[in-house]
Order: sequence, then C-alpha cells, then structure tokens
Amino acid sequence: MTELYASALHLDRKAVKALKITDPYSLHRVVYSLFPDIRTEAEKHSHIQSGIVYADQGGDFHGRKVLMVSDRPPMERVDGQYGDVISKPIAASFLDYPRYRFKVQVNPVRKDKQTGKRVAIKGRADTADWFIQRALNSWGFEVDPLHLQIDAIEVQQFNGQNNRRITLGKAHIQGQLTVTDPQQFQNSFKNGIGKGRAFGCGLLQIVPIIDNPFV
Repeated sequence: MTELYASALHLDRKAVKALKITDPYSLHRVVYSLFPDIRTEAEKHSHIQSGIVYADQGGDFHGRKVLMVSDRPPMERVDGQYGDVISKPIAASFLDYPRYRFKVQVNPVRKDKQTGKRVAIKGRADTADWFIQRALNSWGFEVDPLHLQIDAIEVQQFNGQNNRRITLGKAHIQGQLTVTDPQQFQNSFKNGIGKGRAFGCGLLQIVPIIDNPFV
C-alpha cells in the first residue's frame, strides 16, 4: 500500500479570520492548499481520488482543528503562513488489526434506481441501516449494531466552485467495526467512504481494539 500520512491542522482565531474560513468550501480550499497539487484538470473532473481526506473537528472561541489522511506529506511551511500543521507517516501495520473503534462524518445518500439521482437518507434509524449495509457491501468491514451511535445529523448549505449552491447532509457516527476484506478496508481508510469527501466527509478515524488476554 502507498505510504500514508496523518496530519492535524490547528487554527487559532486569527488564522480562521485571516483565511476567511466561513463554510465547508472555504475550509476545503485551505486544506487542499496544504498539499502539492498532483492532478491534472481532467483528472480533477474524473473519478481519480485527490489523495486527501479530512474531518473538521470543530472548535471553540479560541480556534479549530482539522484531521487529515493523505498519500503525500503536507508541503513545507513558510514563515507567515497561518495555522500549525503536525504530520507523521502512518505505520503499515496500523491497518492490520481485525477490529477498531471508529468515528466518521458521512454523507448518507443513495441512488434512485429510476432517476439515477442521489437521494438523501433521513433519520437516525435509516441512516444506521444504510451505514451497516454499505460498510459490509462496499467498505470492507462490518459494524456491530449494538455499539453504533448516530451522534448528530446536520444539513449544510454553501456556495462551491463557480458559486454553485451545494446542500450537504452530514451524519456523525461512531462505533466498532470488524474488518471483513483487508484490501477494501485499506482503500476505505486511504480514500475515505461515501460521497462528499471533498467537503470533509468520509475520513475513518480509527483506533485498534486490542484484546487483553489477562482480563
């Protein structure tokens, strides 16, 4: 597997204001500016992944934090740039465990069979069912329904590129997973899961569950 990097961007109030971070699109712009742009214009409009997935951890009066996983390290910082970036390689063995605790922000949508359009999944119960099914069918892991929590569901509206209006549903989910297809699971971690990845959806924040034989 390609070497991956885990990074954290810390922004204080001054940086948030100076960078004009007001919505998901402006945060997208800041995150992508941290990394070398390696895709052609044609590739950006294709299904080729950016190699960057991230999750906005939110913040408070003092600032905010963004977690990132990428297939290349962030660019070297220069004096005067806003925000602090901490980055380190991810050990290949990190993805070899059978079980993990996870948190993720996802865009719950399905494709309508008749129109081909994406339809939002609404409500906690339907979102949980959708997530459990997609995990097993598409993402390389199964979810324990007893430990699955839908912490929040929000709808964000903002202007994207060329002032196009975007509506993004985002569900905050946590629980426990068991890997069923190691290669597919690695791809899910590397590329993110579901739609809306350019706007902070899809990053699997995972911690291995290590069974203690002495307990």
